[in-house]
Amino acid sequence: MPKLAWLYSCGLATAAAGSFISGSAQGASMPALCFYVGIGLKRSSVSALVNIISGLLEDKNRLTYILASASDTAALQFIAPYAGCSFGEFGRNVGLSSVIVYDDLTKQAVAYRQLSLLLRRPPGREAYPGDIFFIHSRLLERAAKLSEVISSGGSLTAFPVIETQAGDVSAYIPTNVISITDGQLFLEADLFYRGIKPALSYGLSVSRIGSVTQSQPLKEVSSKLKLELAQYREVEIFSQLDYELDVTTRRSLARGESLVALLTQDRFFLLSVTSQVILLYLVTNGVLDNVGPTNII
Repeated sequence: MPKLAWLYSCGLATAAAGSFISGSAQGASMPALCFYVGIGLKRSSVSALVNIISGLLEDKNRLTYILASASDTAALQFIAPYAGCSFGEFGRNVGLSSVIVYDDLTKQAVAYRQLSLLLRRPPGREAYPGDIFFIHSRLLERAAKLSEVISSGGSLTAFPVIETQAGDVSAYIPTNVISITDGQLFLEADLFYRGIKPALSYGLSVSRIGSVTQSQPLKEVSSKLKLELAQYREVEIFSQLDYELDVTTRRSLARGESLVALLTQDRFFLLSVTSQVILLYLVTNGVLDNVGPTNII
C-alpha cells in the first residue's frame, strides 16, 4: 500500500484529518480503521484535532490515537510509532483496511538522537546515529497490502509527516523519508499565507503511483494539470510587473487563476470523483476561462 510523506511548515492538521475522512466518511463498503500517532506534540493540540476528526467520521469508534506528548520522555516518543503500527497491523491481518498517520517522524528522529547520545553511540550527520535511516525504513515498510489468495487481503496505508525548516526538503531526515515512501506532498508556507489551501507545492510534490490508483476518467482530465499550473507560475511573475502581456500569456494567466481557485477548498470539504472529473474537464479545456476565479467554487 502507499506510503506517502507529508513535508510541511503549515496546514498539516487539515491534511491529516482529510485522509481519515476520505477513507471512512463516504459510504465505503468497508470503511478504514484510522490510527493517529502524535509524537512530541502538545496534548491540547492533539485533543483538538482528535475531536474535529471524531465529529466528522461516520463511525467514531474507528478512530484510535496514540500520543507521546512533548512532556513525555524521549523513549516514549521513540516507541510510539511502533505501538501505533502494531494496532494498524492487527486491522490489516484480520482483513480490514487501516490508515495510520505518524505526526511527526522528525520528532521521533530527535528523540532517537537524544537516546543515542546518552548511550554514547557515535554520532553521524547532524549528530543523528548511523542507523536512523533503518529506523524509519523498518517502520514504514510495515505498511503493505496482503494477498487475498494466501492471506487476509487487508491493507495498511501509512502517512509519515516530516517537518521542514524554512522549506528545506534537502535536509537529512526529509531526504531519508522521501527515498522510502511512494511520493511526497509538500505544503508551502507562502501559499498558505496567500489563502491557497491546501498549500500544496506543485513543483516539489511527487506521486510515484498516483496515475495507477486513479480512475481512468480522472487520469485523463488531470493529465495536463501539472503543466498548466507550472505555466501559470511562470507567467504569474510577469503579471505583477508593468508589462504588456500578449494574448497567449493572458490566456495562460486566466487558466491558471481558474485552476488555483478550483483547487482551493474549505477545511474537510471533499468532492466526489464525478464532481472532480467534471470540474477539471471544464477548467483544463478553457470553458471557465472567462468566468473569473471569484465565481468558481
